[in-house]
Amino acid sequence: MMTPNEPTTEDLPPVNAGEPTETEETKTMREKIAHLEKQNDELLRHLADYQNRHKEMQAVVKRNSQEVEARQKFAHEKFAMDMLSVLDNLQRALDAAEKAGDKSPLTVGVMATQAQIGEVLKRHGITPINALNQPFDPNLHQAIQSQPAGPGVEPNTVTNVVQQGYMIHDRVMRPAAVVVAQSG
Repeated sequence: MMTPNEPTTEDLPPVNAGEPTETEETKTMREKIAHLEKQNDELLRHLADYQNRHKEMQAVVKRNSQEVEARQKFAHEKFAMDMLSVLDNLQRALDAAEKAGDKSPLTVGVMATQAQIGEVLKRHGITPINALNQPFDPNLHQAIQSQPAGPGVEPNTVTNVVQQGYMIHDRVMRPAAVVVAQSG
């Protein structure tokens, strides 16, 4: 006989053999956890995408900055090339004056003008290439003629500079036109 406080089988939750029962609250919590894990995975993917895009943008900004810097660094190259023609003509005038033995105030003035132009170019990163008596370097020199190496002159040495070469910062603006000693 049953006592009034004893539960009936109708009151008990169904029992699956060996499986714990899951309440509605537990089921809801599992669903929420699964949903949050999915959101977390999406957020992590978005974060990785953002970081990749950020790195790409930094690279683009750096590349653009380097390009702007290079343009500024070499912006006056065309003007400087034109000025080299002026320097060449001044040098020809000085060579002619030297051959004639002219040491007049005009010659001194031409020398001063040539030196002043050279200093202005130097302030802007344009410097002459030192070629005379140096080993021939095809990166810096343009051989326009060769001659047999004389006594005390090593083969492949620059023996005469026909036209002065110039660098603009770290690159050749105009190679030196040179005569090179060749082995006999």
